Amino acid sequence: MARIVVTRPVMEEGLRPLFENGHQVEILDPDPEHPLDEDALIEAAREADALITMPSDPVTARVLENCPKLRIVAQHAVGYENIDLEAARARGIVVTHTPGVLTDATADFTFALLLALVRRVREADRYVREGHFKRWETKLLLGHDLRDKVLGIVGLGRIGSAVARRALGFGMRVVYYNRRPANPTIERQSCARYVSFDELLRTSDVISIHCPLNKESYHLFDRAAFAKMKPTAVLVNTARGPIVDEEALVEALEQGQIAGAALDVFEHEPRVHPALLRSDRVVLAPHLGSATVEARTAMARACAEAVLAVLNGEEKIPYRLV
Repeated sequence: MARIVVTRPVMEEGLRPLFENGHQVEILDPDPEHPLDEDALIEAAREADALITMPSDPVTARVLENCPKLRIVAQHAVGYENIDLEAARARGIVVTHTPGVLTDATADFTFALLLALVRRVREADRYVREGHFKRWETKLLLGHDLRDKVLGIVGLGRIGSAVARRALGFGMRVVYYNRRPANPTIERQSCARYVSFDELLRTSDVISIHCPLNKESYHLFDRAAFAKMKPTAVLVNTARGPIVDEEALVEALEQGQIAGAALDVFEHEPRVHPALLRSDRVVLAPHLGSATVEARTAMARACAEAVLAVLNGEEKIPYRLV
């Protein structure tokens, strides 16, 4: 019987294979005001054979070093910037994540945020709740159509291409920027045209971020980037907060360099810049991109499958990074 530590409550239905195989599963529920730091993570996982982690967990070299029984870290997310992959590789610890299973949920939510922003849903909801709705008006809370607008996608991977396909249904034209052009099949399916980052900034009416967070993408959207965008353009981020320099975003909004933003992630999450909280030109969500019952259950199941494969000594480990 192996000991498996899960650092946050997850959809337990997805963990059923672990329970059915008789393993000891400990699910932590840390105080939101005191998230797990290195010391707390070491204390929790010191005797663990497997660790199911969240993007906020600091799976550093020190943590891995102090958990000598650890055989696998299964990340309950697609991103893995919180995990020291080299340290894991050096210690022979398998690292996995959950690609694919949250693609549709995140792509759907990207459009939910975009529509809430361009059709001013948040303002409209407040307008009705506060008792201001007295009659139908021709110029009340006017928004903008998406048809014939240019959607610029930064990162045409699984989620980015799913967003592109949804954009076609809204009659949008799609351009994208990657470090290198995507597979031609993905381009054709997405009807997406590869452009430089500068061209994407200059020509897009909507920019949606779907690239991973790494050294190259950190603060990719800085003052210089916002200065190149259309004053009527909006930014949507459902990827990782630090891809956007939040101070620069606030300045761009206040100075009218861009028209609005819809954010599911934040640079210093869970802290949100006070100016963003005050702005009517911003739609905010608490990192809900994959927050459907189906997606979160599938994510937990993907972690469980990877853990079982390692514990059973299988050669092929699903969703493996290291």
